[in-house]
Amino acid sequence: MYDFQGKLYLITGATSGLGLATTESIINHGGKVIATGRNVTKLKELEEQYGSCISVVENDSRSPSTGVELAVVVKEHGYLDGLWLNASIDRHDTCDEITEDIYKPVLSVNSRGPILQVVALSKYLKSDASILVSNSSSVYEEAAPTSLYSASKGALLTSIRVWARELGPKGVRVNALFFGSIATSPGSLFPEDAKLEFERVVINQVPLERMATAQEAESAALFLLSNQSSNITGSYIPVDDGLILSQQSI
Repeated sequence: MYDFQGKLYLITGATSGLGLATTESIINHGGKVIATGRNVTKLKELEEQYGSCISVVENDSRSPSTGVELAVVVKEHGYLDGLWLNASIDRHDTCDEITEDIYKPVLSVNSRGPILQVVALSKYLKSDASILVSNSSSVYEEAAPTSLYSASKGALLTSIRVWARELGPKGVRVNALFFGSIATSPGSLFPEDAKLEFERVVINQVPLERMATAQEAESAALFLLSNQSSNITGSYIPVDDGLILSQQSI
């Protein structure tokens, strides 16, 4: 369905989850990926597995120099066909739990990092390139323990809107995926009984009465990164089984 033959993409947070799955899919469809992450072991494993089809970069989106560091790498490889700003910190803290030490990394990774990366990399995007940004349904849910996380993603949403207008005349598309809860994704965060309860609560809220699969979320990312979505920009596409719709109807 997708032709990534000869195309070059940069994906942040590419060593696990959807970032990893999409990296592998693009390579399997003939493309090349500059994959970033903080886990050196996983980066080396990807390099060994995919060889010349991948260029791995240890990069921390919390760093003020994250964009500059990535621009140096991209300059060596040529112009990008697509950029997926996927690295994120997912934290759920109540007001009385948030501290400066918690605040800084969340805002740095979820807001400042993507902004600095776009600033540095926009000059290395082809005229028909696609920027995809990972966002969250938490922006609309107003769940009690997500004030900091939602704020960081809300700030990013505002930037996405501006980027779509600013880069549109250059032919660059900018879109966001709003992820809700994806089946199996909370497993590393909760013990099994809490995970099952979490899934039950989510399923009871959404119209489809189920959680999105990792494959469904990956398909949405591939679509927006590919030329199949060549006339879509400034869009915020929920991959959440209707969770945002449910919250807005309350």
